[in-house]
Amino acid sequence: MKMFTGVCPVCGGEEFSEHYVLYPELVQAWQLSTEEEAYINRQQGLYCHRCRNNLRAFALAAAILWEYGFVGTLAEFCVPSRNIRMLEINEAANLAPYLSRMPGHILMSYPQIDMQAMSFPDETFDLVIHSDTLEHIAYPERALSECRRILKKGGKCIFTVPIVVGRQTRARTGLAPSFHGGGNCRDEAVRVHTEFGMDVWQMVLRAGFSNGGIYALDYPAGLAVVAKK
Repeated sequence: MKMFTGVCPVCGGEEFSEHYVLYPELVQAWQLSTEEEAYINRQQGLYCHRCRNNLRAFALAAAILWEYGFVGTLAEFCVPSRNIRMLEINEAANLAPYLSRMPGHILMSYPQIDMQAMSFPDETFDLVIHSDTLEHIAYPERALSECRRILKKGGKCIFTVPIVVGRQTRARTGLAPSFHGGGNCRDEAVRVHTEFGMDVWQMVLRAGFSNGGIYALDYPAGLAVVAKK
């Protein structure tokens, strides 16, 4: 896999490193080919020396900037004068220090928040973001429907999930339990309920969004999903 050659869309950094993230139990459970293993490792393990965000966070940040028509970095975008009511569900890598500069930013994390039944009123937010969270939700389509419910008309839900691009999405119901967090991890909070393929946009539409697509910063590793109400 080639090294990322662009500028970090989060902070503008230009120095990157890559390390191996996946572990044999997960590779085996997901039945990943050598190519799939390589680009998922790239997605999770390539990081910026300056801000320490990884490639999936780059993709999320770049998708946000694209959707708001902003030319620059996320650090430059996130200013106190920007009037965006935003919910960040769980910490999206290391983006919170930048996002929190905007007064409309709210960060809520599991178990404080249940994505399948959120307590916010309808049409509260302009933007909802989450990163590599949806695969750990038992009913991800319900969680996306909740994201749509709390978005204002014209609002956006932008998120990442690990996507195996040559496959269809499948639930892990009936399969051996699979967990993120290391080969010995058995924490139910990071149990994988869904393996996502490139048809993830269909789940977005089934959840009620009017538009769902894939933003590609670095195909096939750096992908973000954009859903519009």
